Amino acid sequence: MFQFRFPQLPAFSLPTAGGIKLPKTEVHDIEERPEKRARTLKHLLKANHINHSVIYNELRFHNHTPHILGSAYILGAESEDLNHIYDAESKHLEPWQDSPGEISEHDWRHFLGKREYQRAFVDFFEDQLVQRGYDWQALLNDFLLHGKQPLINNLIAGLGHPLIHLGYAQELSSRTVAIESLALAACFHNEWHVYLDDPKYTKPSSNPSDSLFTVLDQVAQDRRFDGLFDHQGSDNISTLLANEEAANAALEYWNSWDLKRPKEQFAESQKLAVALLVAAQTPKEDKSDERYDFFAVHLLTTSHAVRVLLPTLPAKWHIPLVRQWWLFTLLVYIAQLRPRINIDTIKLVDLEGRDWKFVTNKALKAKYRTDAHFVKALRCMHEASRTWGDANSFYLKAAVKFADEFDGWGGFGPLDAEMEEAENGAVVARRYSGQGDVSA
Repeated sequence: MFQFRFPQLPAFSLPTAGGIKLPKTEVHDIEERPEKRARTLKHLLKANHINHSVIYNELRFHNHTPHILGSAYILGAESEDLNHIYDAESKHLEPWQDSPGEISEHDWRHFLGKREYQRAFVDFFEDQLVQRGYDWQALLNDFLLHGKQPLINNLIAGLGHPLIHLGYAQELSSRTVAIESLALAACFHNEWHVYLDDPKYTKPSSNPSDSLFTVLDQVAQDRRFDGLFDHQGSDNISTLLANEEAANAALEYWNSWDLKRPKEQFAESQKLAVALLVAAQTPKEDKSDERYDFFAVHLLTTSHAVRVLLPTLPAKWHIPLVRQWWLFTLLVYIAQLRPRINIDTIKLVDLEGRDWKFVTNKALKAKYRTDAHFVKALRCMHEASRTWGDANSFYLKAAVKFADEFDGWGGFGPLDAEMEEAENGAVVARRYSGQGDVSA
């Protein structure tokens, strides 16, 4: 891995004591609820867990079934809707394959990053769950938060899917999904953890800012990133990190976010995540392709996962987790050619009487109801509005615009072309999980 070279600077620590105090999101305890919808979701999650691997297609793609089923359920989907979604998702999944060997408590860290051991990791974590009397929260605590290099500091690996999966485990109170989230975190573990685990990468900034909108505007104008790539796509992150000047510049910006008011600044970061999906405009030679950026949607869905997890974690982990999301966002933003954020494209939306019922109907009944990322994005915007309120209807306008205009995903580079799948005349990127350094 490329080693960054920083000048010797004084010791620097981030505020962690108070954490970010937020109420817990609503927990949909599907294991205990007797109604048909909850029973259907519980059985489908278990069927997916038993029948389908969490990673598939040459160990590159993630199984999104819990994400879309969970989102649809929370939005009010009926049992018939959930079964339809499951059938659509299952068409692309694969059965489990035996791992090369077993994993035990004394050697599990030796297999981190080895995706071919996904079945062994699931078996291992299930065995550990039994040893803890089926207390899956204790299991998460032991394997995510403990050790010299805790797994929590690398949840953005694999395009953030371990983080997203963990959020759904908490929202659905599902030990099945929790086991899968640990397996994903283990299998997609990469060297990005050093930025959180090694304090030398956290440095005081010579140009601090309390606003991520301001920081990204500076990134957009920074000539040190000019000419690095000639296309968008996941492979650009590895190119960025291999370039000493550009990599150092990126980490400078990572450290420039001055978290003096963590709760308010986290609120702004959620607004930024929405804007990067709905209001970011990348110059394109082909103006006929104005589809929403597939990589940007993961910035929103991981942001929502952070919001879910913060109230469940000890305060000492709050700022590092938010900064981990910010690192992921920064790398993806640069890799996607630093699009200009035009917030007016959201502010000027005319709702014409459309409300959250319109958005929900689009998510559950319209053309893209089986596209996991489309459904998740709409729910994330709704949840953000519930967390922070919706002054000037920002989140509603963004959701209405996205729901009304969406016609498949864009933002892919040459190495991502395989991820695009024609379905019903529309381009859908349902199966994508990331390539190159994004998921390595």
